[in-house]
Amino acid sequence: MAVDYKQIVTMDSSDFVVLADYVPGIVQEIRYYSTYNFIGDRIDGYEEPCALLTKEAARALKNVSNEVYVQGYRLKIFDAYRPARAVRHFVLWGIEDLDLRMKPYFYPDLEKQELFAQGYIASRSSHSRGSTVDLTLLDMRTGKEVDMGSPFDMFSEISHPDSRDVTPQQYDNRMLLQHVMVRNGFEPIDCEWWHFTLKNEPFPETCFDFPVSAQYLKR
Repeated sequence: MAVDYKQIVTMDSSDFVVLADYVPGIVQEIRYYSTYNFIGDRIDGYEEPCALLTKEAARALKNVSNEVYVQGYRLKIFDAYRPARAVRHFVLWGIEDLDLRMKPYFYPDLEKQELFAQGYIASRSSHSRGSTVDLTLLDMRTGKEVDMGSPFDMFSEISHPDSRDVTPQQYDNRMLLQHVMVRNGFEPIDCEWWHFTLKNEPFPETCFDFPVSAQYLKR
């Protein structure tokens, strides 16, 4: 597979914001800035461990944050805007890289090529359009992530939102997250409980490729 660079039309970051500026209460664990991800290296384009989103998506996520806060939760962000160069890193890893060191932790039951065929990794990602977010809930009473039955980026059927291989409580936790996201304008996907895209996203046909760093934004 290859990234279709005809879709990468701009490096313009003028419609993006630092999510923490809009939603000060979020917790951030930007996995692709770290080495704890399915590849095992920092991903191309992640220059700062911060979440960036379009203004429209950030406003909608602020409403989500306000709604869950009164229920005792905070939002924990794993990924938001993802530059196209990061997607290319994923694709090249899938085609050429023989390194399987993270397989036991993130895709124990699948081969690398199946990650693309089954939709867990896309050769053109909605994240590059700037209005998609990967997130979970943090329980403010315990300071821990809410138990969703599988960790972020576990590429397996158990991570499908409607999986019945999780406990009833874990399923209810997934539905709590999904329902609040949908009420505030986001759409889920069928293979990852953590992944949501703003339904009325402002750039449905545009990919961006500026790095993940606040210094690239016009503030």
